Amino acid sequence: MQFFSIENYLRIISGQDRTPRAALLRVGLWPAGALYAAAMVLRNKAYDWRWLRTEQVEVPVISVGNLTLGGTGKTPFVAWLARWFRRHGVRVSIVSRGYGAEEGSRNDEAKALEWALPDVPHLQNPDRVAAARTAITELETELILLDDAFQHRRIARDLDIVLLDALQPFGFGHVVPRGLLREPLRGIRRAQIVILSRADLVSQDLREEIRQRVAKLHPSAIWAEIRQQPTAWVNAAGDAQTLESFHPDKVLAFCGIGNPEAFRRTLERLQFTLDPGAVRVFPDHHPYTREDVGDLTRWAEQMQAKAVVCTEKDLVKIGLTHLGKIPLWALRIEVAFISGLSDVEAALQPLVERVIRNRESR
Repeated sequence: MQFFSIENYLRIISGQDRTPRAALLRVGLWPAGALYAAAMVLRNKAYDWRWLRTEQVEVPVISVGNLTLGGTGKTPFVAWLARWFRRHGVRVSIVSRGYGAEEGSRNDEAKALEWALPDVPHLQNPDRVAAARTAITELETELILLDDAFQHRRIARDLDIVLLDALQPFGFGHVVPRGLLREPLRGIRRAQIVILSRADLVSQDLREEIRQRVAKLHPSAIWAEIRQQPTAWVNAAGDAQTLESFHPDKVLAFCGIGNPEAFRRTLERLQFTLDPGAVRVFPDHHPYTREDVGDLTRWAEQMQAKAVVCTEKDLVKIGLTHLGKIPLWALRIEVAFISGLSDVEAALQPLVERVIRNRESR
């Protein structure tokens, strides 16, 4: 394993690696993190003081984002939000920057959301204001969901929702590159709703500790806890198997997501035994190449796997039902609330009422 692999980087910034070399690297990364934190504070102040312009669009806007790099479960939660508004008769579009997408293509979140939500348009454009206006004028959108936009403040929003990953809620306490925070923790005060994702993967005591820390930073925030609930195994052909019926003798796993540890823990909770060397991790938003697929195929054949599993975000980019002759399946994940559902719905309901008033005023 190379020294600067993702796993080693996380071990360094988290402090798990206590070698002198790792300690020296942490010291070296700190100034860059401090400079980036200062830049983010200044940028946020510029928006707060209206030195930087915020643009309003004609329909309600909800932003879903996080404070840290890596996956916090935003994609399944955005899907939950879209379904909630569709059940209430609201025409929704999702707008995102399209980070990690190849030119002329769509990134993994967009592909996964399009697969899960075929009736919800997803527009990707670095100019999210322009994308939102296109959704409104050309698609008759009544509400915009901004995916991964907490730090994107150019477009005004009616509601900010921040997700914290229970496994890495505070980015090791430092802004990138010293830690995983995108901005200092006090930025959470801009959010009206804070949701702890993957809450079932940690103890109740730890969940309460995280909640209390958030409450000290932002006492008025609505608090909710969710879990990423596995619902089925699916393949690129659209076939599905139940969780109970899918248990091959030997399974290998790979993923290119922001929090690979969460995927590994989910598989273990589904009673899969993962031997050493049975999991491969790629960078978040990894664009799988033909060489990657060939390498994964050789790995699966050499390990004599009966099946290979990944996340839906990985599967939509690979688009194969098999690696060689070995079946490839993805775990479908949906959101389930542990607590706070009624409070979250109470915050969403006024936006439904605003959409209805907008219709009546036309």
